[in-house]
Amino acid sequence: MKNILRPALVLFGALTLITGVVYPLVVTGAAQALFPDQAAGSLILREGKPVGSSLIGQNFSDPKHFWGRPSATGPMSYNASSSSGANQGPLNPALVEAVKGRIAALKEVDPGNTAPVPVDLVTASSSGLDPHISPAAVAYQVARVAKARNVPVGKVQALVEQQTETPLLGFFGEARVNVLKLNLALETLS
Repeated sequence: MKNILRPALVLFGALTLITGVVYPLVVTGAAQALFPDQAAGSLILREGKPVGSSLIGQNFSDPKHFWGRPSATGPMSYNASSSSGANQGPLNPALVEAVKGRIAALKEVDPGNTAPVPVDLVTASSSGLDPHISPAAVAYQVARVAKARNVPVGKVQALVEQQTETPLLGFFGEARVNVLKLNLALETLS
């Protein structure tokens, strides 16, 4: 028994040390050295204080701001610890009602807008935390934001073009706009 127990305990201790201490320290150190922004949470700072992360959406409901994708996290919106999709199919009555309600809210705040509502303004992403929306979703909101801020539409549109991220290497993914970054940049117009 002694011949079996001692090697088992030594192996247990060694593997605990390697996988529980050494490996996490090496990975964390490498991440902080190679990707310091991402390792720190991709925080966006304003006057030295964090206002959010470029990787997690936030809830904007003021007509003076661009609105992002709805969040499917619960019990509160954009809760990173509860990241998950709504798990509702396109024929699910709850999803249909939620989309109708979101469309109604968009139409209520901008009744003169007759353009079709982009799908990413009324449906959550698979994580429920997506910080980006499509250029079409931004374009749908430009006139409302410009009017609410009393800023020329051309100025808001120019800001949107500056904030639009292109696909990686020109073809991986789609063009997108980070809503938090756009709203922070929008504050410089006012």
